Formats: sequence, C-alpha cells, structure tokens
Amino acid sequence: MPLPSIPIALTIAGSDSGGGAGIQADLRTFAFHCVHGTSALTCITAQNTLGVTRVDALPPEAVTAQIEAVLEDIGVQAAKTGMLLNEEIITAVSEQASKISNLVVDPVMVSRTGAQLIDDSAIAALKTLLIPHALILTPNRYEAQLLSGIEINTLEDMQKAAQRIFELGAKSVLVKGGGMRDELRGVDVWFDGTHCETLATERVDTKHTHGTGCTLGAAITANLAQGKDLRSSIQAAKQYVTTALEYSLAIGQGQGPVGHFFPLIRTQQA
Repeated sequence: MPLPSIPIALTIAGSDSGGGAGIQADLRTFAFHCVHGTSALTCITAQNTLGVTRVDALPPEAVTAQIEAVLEDIGVQAAKTGMLLNEEIITAVSEQASKISNLVVDPVMVSRTGAQLIDDSAIAALKTLLIPHALILTPNRYEAQLLSGIEINTLEDMQKAAQRIFELGAKSVLVKGGGMRDELRGVDVWFDGTHCETLATERVDTKHTHGTGCTLGAAITANLAQGKDLRSSIQAAKQYVTTALEYSLAIGQGQGPVGHFFPLIRTQQA
C-alpha cells in the first residue's frame, strides 16, 4: 500500500559513471533519508576512482525541461544544485530557481585539490544569477577563496570568508573545512547574516572521500525536505557524512566513495 505522503527532493547535477558523486550520490543520500529523489541531469562524466576522462554537457533546454517536468507534476520540498558546468546551464537553472524553496547550492567550481572546474564566465553567472536564490551556499575551501578573495588557512580566515561570501546574496553560507589541514579538517563555518557558528564532528582517517561534498549537500537537502530547520539539517547532514566516511568503500585503484548505505554495510559485517 503506498504511503499517504513522502518528502520529495530534486537534485540538479552531473552524472558520475563511477557512482561516487553527482546524481548517483545525491539519489542514494535522498533514499537513505526516506526522501523520494527526482533529478535533472546537467552533464555526463566518464570517471572512476582514478579521475575524470570525459565530460559532456547536456543542452540547457534539456536541463530546463527536466526541472519543469518535475516541478509541474510532482513538486519538491527542497532542491540542490551540483555540477552545472557552463554559463548556459547556470543561466537556465537560475531561471527556474525562483520556483524552488529550500535551494541548496553546492558551487562546484574548484576541486578539493584546488583545480578549477568551470571557466570564468560560468563562475560570474553563478555569482550573479544563482547564488542569490540559495537558502544555503556550501563552498569548499578553494571555492570560498575564489568567492571571497581571501586566502584561507585559519579558522578566522574561514569566518571572514563566510561573511564576505554572504554579501553575494545567499541567505546563509557554510564554508566547508574538508580541504583544511590538521585540527581544522572537517570543521565547517556557518554564517546566516547574524551569527557565525563553528560546526565540527569527529575526524575520520580515510583516503576514500569521493563524493563528500555532494553527499553533504544532498543530506542537507533531504533534511530540509523533511521539514527540519536549516541548522538542524546541517548538523544531521554532517553526522551522516561522518558515519558514511567511517564506512567508506575501498573500491577501484584510487579514491573510493563514502558508504552512503552504511546500515546495510554494518549488517553485512556483523
């Protein structure tokens, strides 16, 4: 017998053929939280645990059509964006963003190793067109440096960057510390325009961290779709990612993904 109602979330992101990040990570995260996941694909990547070998963008009209199809019939309680790849796709998504409440924007611009992933025109479009629609923006260390113009090495740098990025128009900013070193690794800074809060969970020592940023954004989105407030959604999402890292998957020859379905892994290991 079908459930009378279930929260629904939308991910607007790219496909990861290795299954560790992007649409695949987002939908698994939604499912873990008992949230029905819908999707709008922006690009297709050929990648595995060793890296990305090819990226193909979808036409912006196709991205728009996917979003409209979901919103017009099913509706969503929350949505997130991931890899949008180029200025045209960012513009198309921005034109739909006003129809979406609880929008989580993961500004996939720079990898955790510091490599820029989209060109300058796409970054400009992201800053001016999409970020002002965000309930929360979740840049990593290098994205926060690019958006704020501040070199980030300390907790104070993270706090200053969050406050500077807030001026771009998002309702709140979460500067992620996964790319930080030593005691700051995994420490995030959240600024909502009034309060600047440091959020931390226990650190997990593993090289298999692929998809961490996507997973955090998707978990925040899922919790928002369930009706939780933003602060509770962030805290619950951080704990989910921490446990998923504890059960990360040593697959392939490189950097494996987090274990999105860790309760099943626990059962199998018992």
